[in-house]
Amino acid sequence: MAEQPRETDDRVEDDYALDKSIVEKVLDAVEASDAGRLEDLLDPLHAADIADLLEQVSGTQRRELLSLWHAEIDGEVLSELHEGLRAEVISELPAKVLAEAIRDLESDDVVDLVEDLDHADQQTVLNALGASDRVAVEQALAYPEFSAGRLMQSELVKAPEHWTVGETIDHLRSEEDLPEQFYHVILTDPRMHPVGYVTLGRLLGSPRATRLSAITEDTFRTIPATQDEEDVAYAFNQYHLISAPVVDENDRLVGVITIDDAMGVLDEEHDEDIKRLAGVGDESLSDSALAIVFRRFPWLAVNLVTAILASVVIAQFEAVIAQIVALAVLMPIVASMGGNAGTQTLTVAVRAIATRDLTGSNAARVLRREILASLVSGLVFAAIIGVVGVLWFGDMRLGYVIAAAMVINLAVAGFAGLLIPLALDKLGIDPALASGAFVTTVTDVVGFFAFLGLAAVVLL
Repeated sequence: MAEQPRETDDRVEDDYALDKSIVEKVLDAVEASDAGRLEDLLDPLHAADIADLLEQVSGTQRRELLSLWHAEIDGEVLSELHEGLRAEVISELPAKVLAEAIRDLESDDVVDLVEDLDHADQQTVLNALGASDRVAVEQALAYPEFSAGRLMQSELVKAPEHWTVGETIDHLRSEEDLPEQFYHVILTDPRMHPVGYVTLGRLLGSPRATRLSAITEDTFRTIPATQDEEDVAYAFNQYHLISAPVVDENDRLVGVITIDDAMGVLDEEHDEDIKRLAGVGDESLSDSALAIVFRRFPWLAVNLVTAILASVVIAQFEAVIAQIVALAVLMPIVASMGGNAGTQTLTVAVRAIATRDLTGSNAARVLRREILASLVSGLVFAAIIGVVGVLWFGDMRLGYVIAAAMVINLAVAGFAGLLIPLALDKLGIDPALASGAFVTTVTDVVGFFAFLGLAAVVLL
């Protein structure tokens, strides 16, 4: 039988993932300077997968790939890139290629593309736009960072509130510059104030003579252009919005936010919270080692200070430890259990604050629940570690001491894990960023002090 062509070996085997073999084949094509082969490999991939590929390879490999393939790059690829890498990729692209790449992007994607660039790179992108598109992007950039005005797109579909379904459909059919995707027709009064919207489903399913005002959606709400994007994302999630019109200070329609952008904000917030809980900041796999050091150093320094504080507490009981060596063996258990319990409560609290499930109105009830849960856990593990202490060192009193210290520290862990993020949030400090160091300090200090203090009283 004749050998089958190798062509099928090079296609993407999984439409939903960028597998390792594709990356290897792309790098082989780059190394061989085979532009045709590279284009054949990248052409079937989604823009997000190409962005992932650019983030996975080294800086040298990325520059070689772009020099070989840059004429084919799409604006969607640029918008999918991590913001730290985006500026580097844009700097590698000729102005003509960049202009072609971003020509078909919606205004909100262009804003997202340029807002984190330095002034020179911003001007490069803006100069590549047409006059009307540039005005729309510059107007969006005039709004505060992380506001609805930065998140919205200027491309939208609107109609006077007195129009009928037939008039609206005829208008849409004759319009040559509709947004690539839209979900509602926004109704406006003569002063350009949005007064309602109609879904495409109801528009297409209603008789032509039906007035738009008769088939508007109950979910309609407007979003001020200066509103924080976190509040926008919360509104979309809370009220199940698909899109929402954005208004200026005079309540005039200036843009629209769609669900994909709102959910993008939620994803970014989730990612940010997870990273901040670990004290790593906003970093990606494409960052250099030096950049990672600078981002991680501050919180490692804070951790060093808190570790020294815990060591100072231990030093106060140096004589006790010297007489009873078993204390040195057992005391890390108390601190470790307290730290883990505190982190569990802290994680739940930070997430609940972010989703606005934890507020001042229910904080007391949640605090009682967490302390009760911590006490029950403390009693269970106290019994276990108490027995271990007795069997290990043959001293009943030592079992009592470590059991009591365990109960105290787990109760304090539940208290601190909830109260510290709440207090930081009230002070306007991101609880995801700063809570971990404080909770760990509290559980270490209390754990060591309770265990060694009780030992000093009971065992000596």
